Amino acid sequence: MPVTIGLGAASPGESVFSTVRAVGGAVDLVLFSYPGTADSFGGAVEVVEAKEPETALIEALADGRIDAAVRGTLPASSTLAALKRAAGVDHLERIALLETADGHLFLLAPVGVDEGWTVMEKIRFVERGREIARRFGLSGGVAVLSGGRLGDLGRHPVVDRTMADAELVARLTGAEHTEILIEEAARRYGVVVAPDGVSGNLIFRTLTFLGAGVGHGAPVVNIDKIFVDTSRASVNYTNAVMLAKSLAETPVS
Repeated sequence: MPVTIGLGAASPGESVFSTVRAVGGAVDLVLFSYPGTADSFGGAVEVVEAKEPETALIEALADGRIDAAVRGTLPASSTLAALKRAAGVDHLERIALLETADGHLFLLAPVGVDEGWTVMEKIRFVERGREIARRFGLSGGVAVLSGGRLGDLGRHPVVDRTMADAELVARLTGAEHTEILIEEAARRYGVVVAPDGVSGNLIFRTLTFLGAGVGHGAPVVNIDKIFVDTSRASVNYTNAVMLAKSLAETPVS
């Protein structure tokens, strides 16, 4: 049976059209959009119209009418708020699957600016990152980044704190504190944990929008449904849809 994926489509646009063309018969794709837009998508794909398409998308996911959901071009704040309500959680934790310009895949977290600010949050990212890495055949090694090299200790209290946190996370989880060396961590490890959500978001945006890398989407890892978050600045959502498909087809080990 084909996997059914719901994709948020706030309006007709090439990012959605190209996704529909690219995924073809690989999945049963269902678009969630606003009233009066269905005809604009050309009839090649099922379209669910709703006054609040983000709510309709999350309800379909929660009810099991779709196997997985991809945010697509729907607004982040309202979509993620609906997801939190449906999942009964007060926050969301996302891990992005990224690809460097030379084709190296790795997982990065946190990527939301409000995520990963405590030691315990970073520990959870290490644990969940390892689980996803196993499902995709990536290295289970985890690099924990900090704001400087160990030789920079004492230059600034914020940098000192990031290094202390990274050392503690590494010691408690068996990961490795790789200091500020993102360029080495991304190539040697399957999972990279940034010092906080702001730096993680900057790594993600720099790689994908300036550095010729590719973002394959960011699954939410603290809920029991498959939801892949995306950036509305993405050229298309093919990678995210195929990531959602892989997660739906791959059992948790």
